[in-house]
Amino acid sequence: MYQFSSKLKLTAIALMVIGFIGIIISFVSSPSNLEETAEILAHQEVSHDAHSDVAHATNSHDSHHDHDSNHSTAHDTHVDHHQSAEHESQEVEHEEHLAHVFHQLQNRPWAAFYVALFFFTFVTVVVFAFLNIQRVAQAGWSIVLFRVMEAISGFLPYVSVIFLLFILATAFHANHLFVWMAEGTVDPSSPNFDPIIANKSGWLNVPRWLISSIIYLAGWNVFRFFNRKYSLLQDNASDLINYHKNYKLGVAFLAFFIFTESMSVWDWIMGLDPHWFSTLFGWYVFATGIVSALTVIAMVTVYLKSKGYLEIVNNSHLHDLAKFMFGFSVFWTYLWFAQFMLIWYADMPEETTYFVQRFDEYKLLFLGMIPLNFILPVLMLLNSDFKRIPQIVLGTGSIILVGHYIDVFVMIMPATVGDQWGFGWGEIGSVLFFLGLFIYGVFTSMSKAPLIAKGNPFLHESEQFHY
Repeated sequence: MYQFSSKLKLTAIALMVIGFIGIIISFVSSPSNLEETAEILAHQEVSHDAHSDVAHATNSHDSHHDHDSNHSTAHDTHVDHHQSAEHESQEVEHEEHLAHVFHQLQNRPWAAFYVALFFFTFVTVVVFAFLNIQRVAQAGWSIVLFRVMEAISGFLPYVSVIFLLFILATAFHANHLFVWMAEGTVDPSSPNFDPIIANKSGWLNVPRWLISSIIYLAGWNVFRFFNRKYSLLQDNASDLINYHKNYKLGVAFLAFFIFTESMSVWDWIMGLDPHWFSTLFGWYVFATGIVSALTVIAMVTVYLKSKGYLEIVNNSHLHDLAKFMFGFSVFWTYLWFAQFMLIWYADMPEETTYFVQRFDEYKLLFLGMIPLNFILPVLMLLNSDFKRIPQIVLGTGSIILVGHYIDVFVMIMPATVGDQWGFGWGEIGSVLFFLGLFIYGVFTSMSKAPLIAKGNPFLHESEQFHY
């Protein structure tokens, strides 16, 4: 039986407190009016303006021109009116830009929180999906890891409550992350009318979005609850009734998950860019989730073994987890390239706009995902012997989790904050908060049941597994 150490518990609480403070600071420091926004922009542009001044001074010595003294008064008046109109136009454009940046900066704390919230939620539910894939496939090697996956899945109720509160706040316009929720987007008489959003209003409407989100979260949690219940009952059962119940439950969950995974991604991520769509986006996000989920399973397993638990888990089990990490890293890269290449080759404006923004404003992160999510994991896990070394699995796992957090960051931030992104109090604080809550939730769940699913009929095969 695992004992949740006070040291780890204090670490989790400390991370939550520090993260929560960072989140609060990010909300408090966001601008509350256009004047504060102008000050922030002026501060951001100091360095840029300094370089511009140097360049201007260098080239200004030959920029003088002679004036023709024979211009008529009428012509001078015409020029003055033209300049005045142009100046007024520039002022209007400046005010509109300032208002746009103001909304982006107000969105940033919400978006930073949302990136971490979605990342941890999705990784958790995909861990549960992987557990049920193993159960339905009647895989023998992974049985000794079932309680690890169940414990990680135990984080789902914690994060689902927060997610539910977040979507309720969003539906009632506490934030403006989803532009299709803005007033007048489907009203032809409104200046905010958007014909593309109006044509998608059968899907993009708040009641359906809210109800669907509740169904996703509630459904995942109901399946998790009964899965855990039957798993624990099987430990001391004299027959396999609970095992067969869990098998059927796993089949039902996977059927439910196949639909809700893609639909939730359409609602929660692709809905941020309502003018854009990709038919393989659900698979792409699933690839990010499955790689991260396998990495979390491997890292938690390595941690438990380092503390003297899970003695029957051997290097062959770790090898297979690392092999999945390797394989799905390649799968993610295939989908990343397929989505990008097809859109780039077709060169359709309504599709390319998604990647143009990411190239213009997020190029370092967008291209940086390739070494983090593909090159380094493949190089580090290509050798079969390396997959059995806990330190290498931990190191590679850390790189993978950072890379796929960035992947989610690049999915969400461009549509919500544009070029006003960064890694400040909100971004770091949100990650620390959810990391602390994850540690607390997972290891609390782990301490409430034996670490080995003793009643599983394939347990002996798993114990004797060697590769």
